[in-house]
Amino acid sequence: MDVSILVSFSFNLTLFLINLIHLQFSTATEKAKSFTKTPPNDVFLEFYGLYKQATVGDCNCDKPSAINVKESAKWNAWNGNKGMSQDAAKAAYVQVYEKYAPKYA
Repeated sequence: MDVSILVSFSFNLTLFLINLIHLQFSTATEKAKSFTKTPPNDVFLEFYGLYKQATVGDCNCDKPSAINVKESAKWNAWNGNKGMSQDAAKAAYVQVYEKYAPKYA
């Protein structure tokens, strides 16, 4: 078998999988917005941290003051995913959605 065919197939498969992750992430973010039950803060923060990592990348802002509890918790959730690629964060977000959807959808 010609090596160029294998390389082309591998490249196309990779593109397909990346597009699938993007589509699944987009669908999961929309569905998560319409949960009928409000998740507790720890679950919200899990979603938030992965969403920010998936859409922005590594945390790019200074840590808020500990006095600002809510913003500090959000920063910690996002920064906790530091180093994770945006595609990996999207895939992780989809897994988290699938984990919690039965409980909060």
